[in-house]
Amino acid sequence: MRPEPTAPPRRLRLGWPQRVFSQVLLMQLAIATGVTVLATGFFLAPLSAQLDDQAMRRALAIAQTASSPEIVNGLTHTRPTATGPVQAEAERIRRATDAEYVVVMDTSGVRWSHTSLDQIGKVVSTDPSAALAGREVMEIDSGTLGRSARGKVPLHDDEGRIIGAVSVGIEYDSVRDRLFSAIPGLLLYAGGALAAGAIAAYLISRRLQRQTHDLAFSDISALLAEREAMLHGIREGVVALDPKGRIRLMNDEAQRLLGLESNGRGLPLEQLLGEGRTTDVLTGRVTGEDLVTVRGHRVLIANRMPTHDGGAVATLRDRTELEQLGRELDSTHGLIDALRAQDHEHANRLHTLLGLLELEMHEEAVDFVTEVVGVHRATAEQVTEKVHDPLLASLLVGKATVAAERGVSLRLAPETLLPDRLVDPRGLVTVVGNLVDNAMDAACGSADPRIEVEMHSEGRTAVLRVADSGPGVPAEQRELIFTEGWTTKELPAHGKRGLGLALVRRLAERQGGSARVREAEGGGAEFVVVLPEALSDLTGTEPDPEPEPAGTAEAR
Repeated sequence: MRPEPTAPPRRLRLGWPQRVFSQVLLMQLAIATGVTVLATGFFLAPLSAQLDDQAMRRALAIAQTASSPEIVNGLTHTRPTATGPVQAEAERIRRATDAEYVVVMDTSGVRWSHTSLDQIGKVVSTDPSAALAGREVMEIDSGTLGRSARGKVPLHDDEGRIIGAVSVGIEYDSVRDRLFSAIPGLLLYAGGALAAGAIAAYLISRRLQRQTHDLAFSDISALLAEREAMLHGIREGVVALDPKGRIRLMNDEAQRLLGLESNGRGLPLEQLLGEGRTTDVLTGRVTGEDLVTVRGHRVLIANRMPTHDGGAVATLRDRTELEQLGRELDSTHGLIDALRAQDHEHANRLHTLLGLLELEMHEEAVDFVTEVVGVHRATAEQVTEKVHDPLLASLLVGKATVAAERGVSLRLAPETLLPDRLVDPRGLVTVVGNLVDNAMDAACGSADPRIEVEMHSEGRTAVLRVADSGPGVPAEQRELIFTEGWTTKELPAHGKRGLGLALVRRLAERQGGSARVREAEGGGAEFVVVLPEALSDLTGTEPDPEPEPAGTAEAR
């Protein structure tokens, strides 16, 4: 049988690891090892110098002790011999101090004592001029006995004249032995410190491994790149906050929706957006899902999710177009209901007219048609005489028809007179449409359902007043009703209410005006909106905007 081929053995691939855990551990171990080596070296270098200095000072102290009267007297009155008093005294001092040598020399540098007796009477091997000149010398030098730590002092007679010098040597091997004897203990401490550093590095790396999910640096870099692309590419605003309410991150869409020129990183949200519902929603002071807020002319849906570190991430979706479509749908439903009611009414009128004609009551038929047509014409003429802007006039005529079908009387106050000089007719249509719709809902079901609308100008300021015969607004709720999301009505098909009055106040405040509610005369609510700079100058030549269907500008 042919033997089965075996797989080639896997070769061990050495190289720099890819995981964050492994790289950080290796780097920390390398740093700990390097620091330990450097610290040991920095400790040994001054220790060696310190031991040398101690040996030289000891040698100098022994030399100073050897400058005794016995040696001075022997140097003055005897000859340099191996059995002389100078050699005997020098050897006694050497043995007592455990010095390597004690050499006494005269002014010619001739030795009078030495550990090697054959060196007595010979000239010293190193230069003695400094000591013979009267200076004390400390040095590390080499001589006939090898390398040693030396101390040299001059010898003076009774009259103070220099008659020689004493040179004392400490064996340098003993100094080296002291240094080497300190190294094992030092290495033991260094090894302990290195082991503690290695354990700490391992624990830190393990924690980092858990936090990074054992990813490689390349994976983290790719995730960051994907995160940036996703955050700035999606059509949904994202705002991340730290535990102190400061902005960590704001993508491009959030800047656009909030109308900001910069991402405001590091700034408190209140400082960037100011006070208002939008700030309250993003900071979590208002809680809930799919919270509605208005920022500028945009209707936003916000959701907020806390993070584990105490911060939060908020998302923003633009519902402006959807909200407009919802309002248009509501308006369309209202118009359909009104048309359905008018269809029944017109059918009744046609049956009446047909009966009059069949009974040959021709004069009564003419009078009946004249009366019906005259009522509608009178309403349209009354509105256009007092409201000269065609867009706003058409809105009021349509609202009057819808109100009549709902059994509510809508009339203009005698003081109403608004010239055709509106700067922003569509904005005014939004304000009037919202106020009339709310008044109509409030007046339905009252004893004498009615709505009174007053519009007049004071210079360039437009003043609007809409009063109804409904139950009115309690004093404690007169500011609350202008808050986004506040409503007492059932939710419509598009699922959101509580925006109409908020938009009215926002439009008024954006033009420097105001919107407020009070109790109307005879009961009910009366809304007053003041819009400064709403009309152009008398000499202005700004063209009037083309009218649009009233339903498209309404906002509830």
